Amino acid sequence: MDEIIVHKFGGSCLREGKDIDRIGEIINNHQGRNLVVVSALWGMTDRLKRASNEPRYASRLVQDLIYQHLRFAPGLDNGPFAELFQKVITGISNELLNYTSGEKSLNSENLILAAGERLSALAVAHRLRQNGFEGAHPVGAEDIGLRLKGVGRAKEIDIISSKQQLDIESLVGIPILTGWFGEGDDGNIALLTRGGSDHSAAAFANLTNASKLILWKDIDGIKRLNPRWGINTPTIPYLGYGQAAELSMHGTPIIHPATVLPLVSEGIPIEIKNFHDPEGIISTTIGPDLDNETIVAIGCQPGVAVITDDKPLSSDLLAEIEYHGITPWLMNSTPEEMKIIMPLHDLHLIESKISGKIVHKTAIISVIGKSHIPIEHELVSRNEYGTRLIVQTDKLQDTISELYHSLFSRQDCR
Repeated sequence: MDEIIVHKFGGSCLREGKDIDRIGEIINNHQGRNLVVVSALWGMTDRLKRASNEPRYASRLVQDLIYQHLRFAPGLDNGPFAELFQKVITGISNELLNYTSGEKSLNSENLILAAGERLSALAVAHRLRQNGFEGAHPVGAEDIGLRLKGVGRAKEIDIISSKQQLDIESLVGIPILTGWFGEGDDGNIALLTRGGSDHSAAAFANLTNASKLILWKDIDGIKRLNPRWGINTPTIPYLGYGQAAELSMHGTPIIHPATVLPLVSEGIPIEIKNFHDPEGIISTTIGPDLDNETIVAIGCQPGVAVITDDKPLSSDLLAEIEYHGITPWLMNSTPEEMKIIMPLHDLHLIESKISGKIVHKTAIISVIGKSHIPIEHELVSRNEYGTRLIVQTDKLQDTISELYHSLFSRQDCR
């Protein structure tokens, strides 16, 4: 049986029509069975989000969607997928009409947002067929039984339930699968968090027993440090699953934090490769964790809230955190005090239940690997993958620079 390779192409790989031609070239250069998972076209999800929030913009959106997707895939509206194309357009028109008339619901919003992936899969499949890939066809993830853990919004895919339901027969030829969404626990559509298409691709790799997952990006793999901090660093050739998950939670948005979860048990590797240099030798592979004492990377997540109180964590606050699906970096409580370190962008969801002190101007630094940290800062936590520190934002740039040069200059000299 041919090996299965799952390819995931995000919006950064779908900026213009010729990018779909490059997807065809990539598929052609990989022997075996190829499954393709796509995000919405570049910038499309933001347009859909705007339309769901601003009814006055909704009237222009439908024509914009038609124009943009026909620009990527000329003839889509009268080709083999014309009926599906019209069905998606009609569906989003109806949902937007409900929205503008005041009939808003989470399910309607999800249907509007998911239209980006549905239309992208149609456009990619159509253009690939035009280029001679007769087996290319669009597949909606929730239509074939991909189940998510949650109602409306979800953090991860339910692999066990999906294995029981997945219509594997629909994955013949070259399936172009929608990322980011699936069927929720209530039977309606549910969305993952932004960037969740990587997690969708990993789930399909698990469910089809793929030999590997390739995440095609517009960069050469994962760097030692996010380039936003102004230090030119090399690409990391190999990361363990746990290291990659830790790094993804700390300001390294190359992969979704839940991406590795479906792959660990099966040992399926991830390759992160440059879409614009598919034959390039610089890339990052993510696979089983190794017993490695070396520091491999530094992650940094600004926008952190530190909440403290001189009494234990209240049941009301805990319930609110769980209800909104917030994942704090730290949540400690004793009879005398409590402390929570969490993403600042989630603070408004629970602020009404907080009675203690809130400090906004902080950031989390995570040093990935096992080593002595030469700079004194407040320790948040330490695990087998790295050490987390809390830093004031006004000292962040200097701290990152000092840490990087201290850790890696010593390591590179050995």
